[in-house]
Amino acid sequence: MLYVKVFLFNPVQENTYLVYNEEKECIIIDPGCYYENEQEDLAGFIAENRLKPVLLLNTHCHLDHVFGNKFVSQKYDLILHIHPLEKKMLELAPASGLMWNMPFDNYQGELEYLVPGRPLKLGNDDIQVLFTPGHSPGSVSFYSAGNGFVISGDVLFRESIGRTDLPGGDFSVLSRSIIDQLYSLPGETIVYSGHGPSTSIDWEKSHNAYVKG
Repeated sequence: MLYVKVFLFNPVQENTYLVYNEEKECIIIDPGCYYENEQEDLAGFIAENRLKPVLLLNTHCHLDHVFGNKFVSQKYDLILHIHPLEKKMLELAPASGLMWNMPFDNYQGELEYLVPGRPLKLGNDDIQVLFTPGHSPGSVSFYSAGNGFVISGDVLFRESIGRTDLPGGDFSVLSRSIIDQLYSLPGETIVYSGHGPSTSIDWEKSHNAYVKG
């Protein structure tokens, strides 16, 4: 069984996710910890629960989702995993930080590229990598069929969707990603978004005014 812990980090109010199992292994997704106390909150939860981080993942590489990549990588000796189309976004993140008056030290290490359709493993659980571009060119979502949840980054929110007016955004592409990759999941699937509260596939198909189910 997988458990999901949500942290609300940085001035942009981004959701950072920690997914862990009963064997105490965990995956850190989109570490947005910008301030030192936020880094301490993340590390403190991991230490208190005696968890062992085994993977560092980004759904996409907009600045609010990558602030903590370097901290997590160095503290837990992890290589960052992203979709290859997000490499440019990762490289541009510090410049975006300066534009938003949020300078930070970017991750500079080795990269592992996620392959949609090739599952990630956390103990005995498979986590599927779904290719869901539109908000960003290489956005991915992480789906656990066995545990009934998907971590969608900034693709799908409760009764909303990710912005498409940023570089690399495309509303038609995003809509198709939501319809083909997310709305095709079981209706009871919990959607953990990059910002705001969780939702479900059924709820969004019935209530999302931007992309109808």
